[in-house]
Formats: sequence, structure tokens, C-alpha cells
Amino acid sequence: MVARPNTTDLTIGQMFAAPPDSPSPSRLPVDLGVESGRRGFLRGLGGLFLGAGAAIAAPTILTNPADAAPVSAPRRQLSFVSLHTNEKLKITYFNNGTYDRSALKDVNHMLRDWRTGEVGSMDPKLLDLLHQLRLRLRTDEPFQVISGYRCPKTNAMLASKSEGVATKSLHMEGKAIDIAMAGRQLSRIRQEALNLRLGGVGIYSRSGFVHVDTGRVRQWGV
Repeated sequence: MVARPNTTDLTIGQMFAAPPDSPSPSRLPVDLGVESGRRGFLRGLGGLFLGAGAAIAAPTILTNPADAAPVSAPRRQLSFVSLHTNEKLKITYFNNGTYDRSALKDVNHMLRDWRTGEVGSMDPKLLDLLHQLRLRLRTDEPFQVISGYRCPKTNAMLASKSEGVATKSLHMEGKAIDIAMAGRQLSRIRQEALNLRLGGVGIYSRSGFVHVDTGRVRQWGV
């Protein structure tokens, strides 16, 4: 796949039905319902998203909230693969000193609420966070997306079924994403995200993903 500005590679896969309503009390609820190539990634998982503020314990505040640090790269590129729809996207979202509006629309579509199809508006700072995270991870592998944008209806439904879903989730504002990456351990993704100090970072080892957002700088999870 050749990357260039305004170019996407979207392969539409089959939408999957919602998984069982509630997982066992000993397992964190997550927003997963498809098979992936990573062994055991989806094994035994329920069908709920985790809220942006969800935590095994209360999040630890690391520092005061801060805007994303300037990104020096004149050309910023990201790759995604959805574990729910099998869609793939490789795109240059920033070029020649400005964000590409067309590319941002493609990203919004890619990271839409897969349950309802509703498209939100993803925070460009979140994309910059992911761009810097990819550089720190030293890989061109795509981010495996478990949850991007979440519409209020979906969030309310999930919150009514699990205390692990924040009623005011940053997913609803396009400021949060739950990710994994082939060839990189969750612990390393978490640590590199923490090193950026650009927002919240939560790790869900049992469920197989790391949550990052552009909210307050904090951390949680084991």
C-alpha cells in the first residue's frame, strides 16, 4: 500500500453482532467482538467498551493537563486497522504545515462508532499523540483499533450495563482511543505513551489493549 496525501485504503469487512451483554464479574468489560490474528486477544472477552475514565483503581494524576507538544515532522502519517470491521486506513493527515481536511474526514470515518455507524470528529491532538507514539515504538505497523469514537447513545447503553464505562467518556468527544499493535507488547505501548505525557494512559492487560486520550495526564490499570 502506497501512502500519499488524501489517499486511503479502506477495505470494508463484515459488521459483527454485539457480543454477550455482560462479562463475568472477574473480567473487565471491553468493546470487542471479532477474531484477530493475535493469539488470545479476543479470548473470553465481553462486548462492552471501556470508558475513557474507567480504571481498575482510581487514576493517578501525574501532572497538570497539558496541550499536545509541538510535532516537528512536516509530514505526519498514521495507519489503522479496525478489529471490528476489518477496515484498513493508511493516510497522511498533516502535510505542508497544515492538517488535511479530507484526510481528517477519512480518519473520522475509520474511527466511527462501529455499533451505530455514527461518525464523530476526532481530536487532531489525539492523532498527533498517536503519531509520536508510533515514532517512539519504532514501527510502521498499524494501530489495531478496538474503540475510537463512541456516540452518546452507545456510551449510555454501555454505562447502564457496566460501572467500568464512564458516563462522560472522552470517547464521545473524539479524544480517546483503545489500541494494540502487532509486534509490540502492551507494557511498552503503555510506557511510551506515559513518556509522552500528553494525556491519560490506561492499560488493560487481560483485555489486550491500551487506552490513550488527550484529557488530563494520568495513568491507571495493570
